[in-house]
Amino acid sequence: MHTALSALLCLTGAITSLAHGDHDHAKVDPWNDHYANTPDLSFSGVASFAHLPHVKCLDKPDQAYDIALLGVPFDSAVSFRPGARFGPYALRSGSRRQRPDRGYSSRLEVNPYTNGLYVLDCGDVPVTPFDPATAIKQVKAGYKSILHHPVVNEEEMKRLHMQKGLDGKYHPRIIALGGDHTIVLPILDAVSEVYGPVSVIHFDAHIDTWNPNRYVGSVSLQADVNHGTFFWHAYENGYIKPNSSIHAGIRTRFSGPQDLDDDITAGFDLIHTFDIDDYGVDWIAEKIKARIGNGPVVISLDVDVMDPSIVPATGTPESGGWTSRELRRIIHSLVGLNVVAFDVVELSPAYDTQAEISAIAAADMVYDFLSILALGVDEEKVKAGVRQVDEL
Repeated sequence: MHTALSALLCLTGAITSLAHGDHDHAKVDPWNDHYANTPDLSFSGVASFAHLPHVKCLDKPDQAYDIALLGVPFDSAVSFRPGARFGPYALRSGSRRQRPDRGYSSRLEVNPYTNGLYVLDCGDVPVTPFDPATAIKQVKAGYKSILHHPVVNEEEMKRLHMQKGLDGKYHPRIIALGGDHTIVLPILDAVSEVYGPVSVIHFDAHIDTWNPNRYVGSVSLQADVNHGTFFWHAYENGYIKPNSSIHAGIRTRFSGPQDLDDDITAGFDLIHTFDIDDYGVDWIAEKIKARIGNGPVVISLDVDVMDPSIVPATGTPESGGWTSRELRRIIHSLVGLNVVAFDVVELSPAYDTQAEISAIAAADMVYDFLSILALGVDEEKVKAGVRQVDEL
């Protein structure tokens, strides 16, 4: 009896030791023995933007950051080709060759990932695809929540002359990854609550200030809110500062002069896509800055501002657009402006090539936006209308 009990106790102890890993055998871990802490390569790892840390910030109200990348996968208000709900996924995929430890720009002389502002991929706003009215409310709620998270480096934001909100506090800067362009209406709603009415630099082939009273397809109050009318609604709701916004890259067709009259009423000036041939990049940059001044500005980039030969993956392509190189030179020349928010929209990866040329180009625009934020606001040069980066 005693022998049997002893054997049982020994067996129990052995099982317990094995369960807790307490045994005499050496731990088998060849990966960490030889390759510990090897970073993911451009083609490996979970797809966050530029391999940045990823947190679902909407579920963590106390998560701090200085710059948030926020996906908004909504495309329930498009007029032609759908698919931009997959834009956030495509932008992250297109950014795979970017990474914080290889993010230095020899052109702008900055690495936006390591320059003092904490950048975080905050995941997506999980909007419903079945109810556009509710989805727009969800975008507003999600964006507003992300905008009111705490910042990490308040002193760095102060050094960069970033503007505080009307509440006297620093708020994170958000780069929204769309999504169709309708998402900018709730974004402007949330941003204007923090900073007051803002100016807009709008890169697009289309003006998106169409008066819904004359817009084809506006058959109901809900249909009046879409990716071609959202700026008109933003104007009517007072989100946009009067006579201080500008379109760049426009080349669409119009119903008639009344569309351009409505555009002026909504507070916009216009740069045509062909102006780059007549006047050049410098002229475009100077006209944008002269229009915007030193107030808070939102930069909204529809990828269809680029030619379809460069970016085929968009919902309403128009021939005769700018190249990615031309667009990036214009964006670089906007360093120093008082930018409080960015977005990249209308990327529909179903129409991209297998080489992801649209997604890569769009992700590089996000990198340029991050660089603008990292270089900060130059109050004196903004007021004087002088470029921060020479010879762009």
